[in-house]
Amino acid sequence: MNINKSIEFFKRSKVSMPGGVNSPVRAFSTVSSNPPFIKKAKGPYLWDVDNNKYIDYVGSWGPMILGHAQGDVIKAIKNMSTNGTSFGAPTENEFILAEMIVDRVPGCDMVRLVSSGTEATMSTLRLARGVKQKNKIIKFSGCYHGHSDSLLIESGSGTLTHGVPSTPGITEGTAKDTLIAEFNNINSVKTLFDRYSKEIAAVIIEPVNGNTGCIPPKNNFLCELRALCDVHKTILIFDEVITGFRLSRGGASEYYSVVPDLYAFGKIIGGGMPIGAYGGKRELMEHISPSGLIYQAGTLSGNPISVISGITTLQNLTSEVYEELENLGKYFQFKMQDIIDSYSYDLFQQRVGSMYSLYFCKGPINNVNDVLSHDKEKFIKYFQGLINEGIYIAPSQYEISFISYSHTYNIIDKTIDKIKKVLEKVM
Repeated sequence: MNINKSIEFFKRSKVSMPGGVNSPVRAFSTVSSNPPFIKKAKGPYLWDVDNNKYIDYVGSWGPMILGHAQGDVIKAIKNMSTNGTSFGAPTENEFILAEMIVDRVPGCDMVRLVSSGTEATMSTLRLARGVKQKNKIIKFSGCYHGHSDSLLIESGSGTLTHGVPSTPGITEGTAKDTLIAEFNNINSVKTLFDRYSKEIAAVIIEPVNGNTGCIPPKNNFLCELRALCDVHKTILIFDEVITGFRLSRGGASEYYSVVPDLYAFGKIIGGGMPIGAYGGKRELMEHISPSGLIYQAGTLSGNPISVISGITTLQNLTSEVYEELENLGKYFQFKMQDIIDSYSYDLFQQRVGSMYSLYFCKGPINNVNDVLSHDKEKFIKYFQGLINEGIYIAPSQYEISFISYSHTYNIIDKTIDKIKKVLEKVM
């Protein structure tokens, strides 16, 4: 595979951009590779600047649930852009998107649009702390909630990939107010409540741990977490930046029948455009300025291009689409398990809906500690083999692969054939 132009572009970008990228995992440094510079995408495919074609399972890290450059979405963006790209003033489509989110998501009465998932999760914590007048929060090791100071502590994906469980620049005072529990271990949460109950404002969690691979909640974990927060009168926050509108029409809350107090959203609600949102119970959201005293603002919040892209994406996410995504996910999982079983490989896979991960270790995988036993070198060889075969997956064992509605059974069959070929060399 020829990537000469991508190599040239990467060298040039390092001169003016830290590491040559605008988000660390894109640098491909932990997989000993040069990142392909992408020039276009359509459906389930990407093309790089050297004209290599890839079947894409990154999906811009989750937003492209319908596939790239979906016709209705692109048309809506083009039409809206002729009227202007930003007004800094209210628009009709802002409350239409908010109404669509409220209609779909259980227990979400009001929504505030922001510009990123990080901004959404950060704002839920400020709201929770402001309402409860308490400082401490509980998060879970391996869960990533964006790069705000309170949440970039024992997070997943990028910090794990780069060997940094936290990061310089976070003060000790901030860190001490973030308590760490273990995903799928309710006793670890109980222990923190036993010690700090009067100081804890909120518990924030990815309902599916999506930044140490795909780790679903097990053994009624979310139900027990909800009950525990009720007992201690603590606000429960679901970070559905990844799972929101991917697992079902109402996201993970609907999928698992557990309703939090607050939500954070992103990715799919912008259809690939930059956006975020947070929402939840009316009695909590009405504390946000200008209704209440808790301040949060954003110049580009509710950007008209992002909003129309999100509206159109949600309109296209029908029950039939979700059914097909589940069927495609099951098909992929079945085909992969046949390879694992036939060759007795030390591999373990997990899937929830159209979210998928393959681990280079034996299962079960219940939390970040289990993932850390994976064979890093084999994953690197696997990644390099797949990208050379035209299969584009995330350059990290800790990231999820996403199946889109534009993937087909034939495309999955081609992918599985390539995976089988690469694994025979790697294992």
